[in-house]
Amino acid sequence: MFCQSTRGESLGMPQSRPMPSIGVSCHELRIKDAEQNWRIIYRIDNDAILILEIFSKKTQTTPQKVIDICKKRLSKYDQDKQG
Repeated sequence: MFCQSTRGESLGMPQSRPMPSIGVSCHELRIKDAEQNWRIIYRIDNDAILILEIFSKKTQTTPQKVIDICKKRLSKYDQDKQG
């Protein structure tokens, strides 16, 4: 799936959905195994794919704690990249 993203191909629903509440170009990748539903929050930049968080999804909504962690990590990454 990430190979498709790096080639500029778009992953659509149900595999991936935009997460504008976290930031521009942020997405949630949905992965289901035999026992759980997993989510990977990521951002696609021109030169990198940033994996912000991986967690087991247990409710309909993304936990606020996960959103806050992702925003904090993005902020830190962007500051480090500029400086």
